[in-house]
Amino acid sequence: MNLIKNSGVAILLGLLAASASATDIATLRNGFTIRHETRAPLGVTTRLFLTSDGSSFVDVPTAEIIQIEHDLSPPPAPKEEPAASAPAAGPYAAGPTVPAPVNASPQPAVPSATSPADVSRVINEASGRYQLDPDLVNSVIRAESGFKVHAISPKGAQGLMQLMPQTANKLGVPNAFDPAANVDGGTRYLRELLEKYNYDLIKALAAYNAGPQRVEQYGGVPPYRETRHYVASIVRDFNRKKLAQQKAANTAAPKPQTQKPTQPRKQAKSATTPKPVPAPVNTQTTAKKMTPPTGN
Repeated sequence: MNLIKNSGVAILLGLLAASASATDIATLRNGFTIRHETRAPLGVTTRLFLTSDGSSFVDVPTAEIIQIEHDLSPPPAPKEEPAASAPAAGPYAAGPTVPAPVNASPQPAVPSATSPADVSRVINEASGRYQLDPDLVNSVIRAESGFKVHAISPKGAQGLMQLMPQTANKLGVPNAFDPAANVDGGTRYLRELLEKYNYDLIKALAAYNAGPQRVEQYGGVPPYRETRHYVASIVRDFNRKKLAQQKAANTAAPKPQTQKPTQPRKQAKSATTPKPVPAPVNTQTTAKKMTPPTGN
């Protein structure tokens, strides 16, 4: 499934006006799906509440939603939930990033340039390879590292997409501080998570932050405050970009010009047009009739 292109299909407003009585699945026009407990229309956007208490939600353009259906998957087995403030654990650790300490071990040299233009280039290239929207990858990087190439989280996650050392090894990334290698590995893993969860964007982002085992344990976003905030912030940033692009496209689109129906123009009489002259009278007609025919 190609997640780069976006095309618009509107959903029936009646589906959005009522709150969901159970977990529902909203399918977006870009192929993503979002599981939510309740929803509420807010003008041109619809707010999808990811939790029953309304503490976590995402705003999605109404025109981006093409279908809403009940989640028929069996509920997960009840588990003992940790405290809401428990830190997420998994292959990636989002969390606040900090610069590398002065007394840290020497970091590998960064072989590629780290200017904003270069970072944007590697994001676009990786997004194209794995058929992801570059705006989504940008939103993930913003939440993970704030576009800091040498960012290190308190748990040891490194680089733009905050790869843990063991995860970087599994992805074949020898140097997590190399922007090209880091973004390539993180984007490939994000694509794998989307495929694993049938393009459920919320589950994929939660797994990126807290780990797939936690998503499977709780049947969705784990009850970690950090993970819920992480998922919601990425979806909000991604939707903000799409709304801005849609607005810019609508502004730049030329407005159709309405032309008045053309009336048939009356042909003006020309002063130089000669008037028809009557045929001259043949004065020789009578004489010709009286002339005797000539012999052979």
